[in-house]
Amino acid sequence: MTALPWVIVGAAFVVLLLLDLRLADRTSGSPRSAALWSVVWFGVGLAVTGAVWAWHGSGAGVEYLTGFLIERSLSLDNLFVFLMIFQALAVPAVLRERVLVYGIIGAIVLRLIFIAVGAALLDLFSFTLYVFGAILIATAIKMVRHSESEIDPERTLAVRAFKRLMPVRADYGSGGFLAREGGRLVATPLAIALVMVAAFDLVFAVDSIPAIFAVTRDAFIVFAANAFALLGLRPLYTLLADWAERFRYLHYGLALVLAWVGLKMILAQALGLHVPVAISLAVIVVAIGLSILISFRATRTPPTVPA
Repeated sequence: MTALPWVIVGAAFVVLLLLDLRLADRTSGSPRSAALWSVVWFGVGLAVTGAVWAWHGSGAGVEYLTGFLIERSLSLDNLFVFLMIFQALAVPAVLRERVLVYGIIGAIVLRLIFIAVGAALLDLFSFTLYVFGAILIATAIKMVRHSESEIDPERTLAVRAFKRLMPVRADYGSGGFLAREGGRLVATPLAIALVMVAAFDLVFAVDSIPAIFAVTRDAFIVFAANAFALLGLRPLYTLLADWAERFRYLHYGLALVLAWVGLKMILAQALGLHVPVAISLAVIVVAIGLSILISFRATRTPPTVPA
């Protein structure tokens, strides 16, 4: 494959990402506007399926669509964790936007790095598939077992390491990451939020890249699916922050998807059993769709009974 598809997708992604970030003020705090733009960005990602299909054939198109849906689904869990971090640290709503943007950019950079590393490892070592599969299954089990657990900043390794390097003040001050206190430079809780977001970005990159490599070994498709799946996360966060309780059982659908692709990866390497990508696509759509449907039905406001 020539470099032209990479250049086109990379340039399109950068332009669309800048547009998304430019539109921050229009969707910030507005669930209706956030819902609209979330649908727009999701539609953009789906539309790329047609371009990949036309350029590289139906097989590549189905692989892209499956990978896109996997990464988009996992990004929901990423955003839920961001929300839990902000709640645990009582980050004021007006300050969350900056950390969220850094978190999204960090997720993009880390996933690009892991795509390159993952592709190289798969080319060099066949047992990498077993490692990737085990990571996904372990993540699925952890997702089910600890779905209701809260995030404790003091128990986070990255936060403890950061506090050894720099003192942290108790309040947010003027809203910056750093402040002057008694003539010395100290961090604010906003810096702790950024450290935690970066740490979880790393964790999610470790989980998400093996998931899509279970669908395709084509690095270009992996890159394209990840790039367009990460578009629109900022308005999607605004929507999820308002509807978090409505997605009560989504983690079960995500866990099923991870367990499926992890098992698929291991069986393909151990037994030569290759499940068609179309079946994986069906499993993903059904698992995520049912988990969202069940969540919405379970959290539906009951009708008012007249006295």
